[in-house]
Amino acid sequence: METPVPSISNKNLEGKIAIITGGASGIGENTARLFAQHGAKVVIADIHEERGRSVAESIGNGNCMFIKCDVIDEQQVQTLIKSTVEIHGRLDIMFSNAGIFAIDDSEQVILGFNLDSLDKIMSVNVRGSAACVKHAAEAMVEGGVKGKIICTGSSVTTNGTSNHIDYAMAKHALLGLVKCASLGLGKYGIRVNCVTPGAVATPLFEKGMKMDAEKVFELFSCLKNNGPQKSSHIADAVLFLASDESQFVTGHNLVVDGGFRPPVF
Repeated sequence: METPVPSISNKNLEGKIAIITGGASGIGENTARLFAQHGAKVVIADIHEERGRSVAESIGNGNCMFIKCDVIDEQQVQTLIKSTVEIHGRLDIMFSNAGIFAIDDSEQVILGFNLDSLDKIMSVNVRGSAACVKHAAEAMVEGGVKGKIICTGSSVTTNGTSNHIDYAMAKHALLGLVKCASLGLGKYGIRVNCVTPGAVATPLFEKGMKMDAEKVFELFSCLKNNGPQKSSHIADAVLFLASDESQFVTGHNLVVDGGFRPPVF
């Protein structure tokens, strides 16, 4: 008799406490809404206070709150997690999603590569993520929580690209963080994974690539009949990694890109 495929229940995160950095828009916002639908209490963290508070209010004060946090500042990250634990009693899920694509209009090719821009990209996408993973893990270990930590990668996490190479370098480093942290935290039952989107037409991506959603779909999408990839598709993958449906998945880079491979410009 064929074994039925298990499905994620409508309340798969019932009672779980989750932090989502970069939760005011795009993938973070969609994930916050999905987590709340599945029963989680969500803390949105972002530098964009007005937008973040608006999203939290639209989800509902009983299910979501906003805390302003710039992940570049480790003290702010530590305060974010400490405040969450003080309010909710523990931390079950950390979705380290905050990131930036480009500092200025430079395409950041290897000839004329701006190292100052590299430092800024690294400070958010790598240092910021490391702070989130570090302090979330410490709170989980101290609270005896077998938590889940998920980071947001990119289509260039495991691929090269001829431009915006500072961003590609940062995402490669992020995957190294995930793989190393998963080894160090496995003995505590804490799982650490990465979700890698393809070309999702988020405000961040559109601004960095200087193109609208329609152009992103035309240029990057492989699964034409499925329509453009949306932030909600990535949120579904994050939900899987945050749930017990993925209880033996750790140190993994879950690629959700429709077979996309970056072209050479």
